Amino acid sequence: METKEKKFSSKDFHETFARPKFVMPDTLIHKNVENAGVHDQFSTERKHPVFFIDLPSKNVSMTIGGLLPDQMTNKHRHTYETLLYVIEGEGYTEIEDKRVDWKAGDAVYIPSWTWHRHKNLSSTKSAKYIASENAPQLQNLGVALREEEGRDL
Repeated sequence: METKEKKFSSKDFHETFARPKFVMPDTLIHKNVENAGVHDQFSTERKHPVFFIDLPSKNVSMTIGGLLPDQMTNKHRHTYETLLYVIEGEGYTEIEDKRVDWKAGDAVYIPSWTWHRHKNLSSTKSAKYIASENAPQLQNLGVALREEEGRDL
C-alpha cells in the first residue's frame, strides 16, 4: 500500500510533533556495490570512477570513489560537507590552498563550499575511498549546489 507523503508549509507548523514516525523502507542493503558499475555521467564529469550506493537515506549519501594511477580529479565545490575514508592507496586532497596527505586507514574532512580535488600519488596502483555527504538532506531542502571547474566556470 503506497501512501502519499504530506508536503508541509508554514501554516502546518503546529503539526510538528515530539515523536517521530517509524517507516520501514523497502531497501535496507545494496549488495556488491562495485559490481553494479560506475555512475557514468558523474564519473565522466569528475574524470574518475564513482560508484553510487543506492540506499533510501534522505539525509546522507555514500559513494565509493576510485582514482587510477597518477589520476587527479577536477576541482569542484559544493554546499554539503564530505567525509572521506581511504580504503586503498596513498594520495592527497587539496582543500582551498591546503594540501592534506592521506593513505589507507585515514579519514579526511572537506568543509562545505571549499574548492577541492583529489590526487593519487602512485603511478602503478589505484586509490579508493568511501565518501559520505549530507547532500540528500540539502537537496531535499532545495539548497544543494555543486560547481565543477571546467563545467560551470
